[in-house]
Amino acid sequence: MGTEVSEEDICNILHLCTQVIEISEYRTQLYEYLQNRMMAIAPNVTVMVGELVGARLIAHAGSLLNLAKHAASTVQILGAEKALFRALKSRRDTPKYGLIYHASLVGQTSPKHKGKISRMLAAKTVLAIRYDAFGEDSSSAMGVENRAKLEARLRTLEDRGIRKISGTGKALAKAEKYEHKSEVKTYDPSGDSTLPTCSKKRKIEQVDKEDEIIEKKAKKAKVKVKVEEEEEEEVLVVEEQETSVKKKKKKKDKKKHIKEEQLSEEEPCTSTAIPSPEKKKKKKKKKDSED
Repeated sequence: MGTEVSEEDICNILHLCTQVIEISEYRTQLYEYLQNRMMAIAPNVTVMVGELVGARLIAHAGSLLNLAKHAASTVQILGAEKALFRALKSRRDTPKYGLIYHASLVGQTSPKHKGKISRMLAAKTVLAIRYDAFGEDSSSAMGVENRAKLEARLRTLEDRGIRKISGTGKALAKAEKYEHKSEVKTYDPSGDSTLPTCSKKRKIEQVDKEDEIIEKKAKKAKVKVKVEEEEEEEVLVVEEQETSVKKKKKKKDKKKHIKEEQLSEEEPCTSTAIPSPEKKKKKKKKKDSED
């Protein structure tokens, strides 16, 4: 790391790059050759399965004639012999597909329908192989028709419109009616933020109205406070006047009381000089009683 690249290293890197480019070009040439040879030897098989999968099946069987002698079930499992014999020995489920798994039709289907499509594809490819091996015509019309049938079958399986195999085969599985519901869903951005946000946005007019109401309430409260203060001041003035009047009355009463006391003190000295007639009568009665 960090050292200078020598001229030898650059030469080796350039040589490797040229090799990679040559190999990629050779691969494209081989693919074109394979396409041309498969369309010439087995056109129906290439339409059904593809060039690569068809060539692998022919290579695995040895020749096109040997492949035509195989049954549909063996063509379906070609390339998975080890898994098949292992399952037979251990008494487990046998494999559903071999080299056919790499076909485009099997790759399009969902996992639960791959077994059915591989079985149907194997049956149709066997017909195409036999037609190509023993037929005199070299057209691919039969392969196109069979592929269209398989694609229609795949659509029915995906749409859950599966026909009943047992019985008459005419009764279709019941499917619920499709009812279009025009429901428009909007994205709620409130779940993104963790901050507490108000649920509904208030309009500017509502905010202005609320501010006016608050100001009116504040003014009314101030007016009430002023009126109460004025009333309290009036009550205090009246109380002060009443207290002043009471104090004046008390002073007057005190002056009257003092004058009466002075008069009462002057009266007994006058009474000693002049005896009252009632006392004389009492003295006469005493004298009479003594006599």
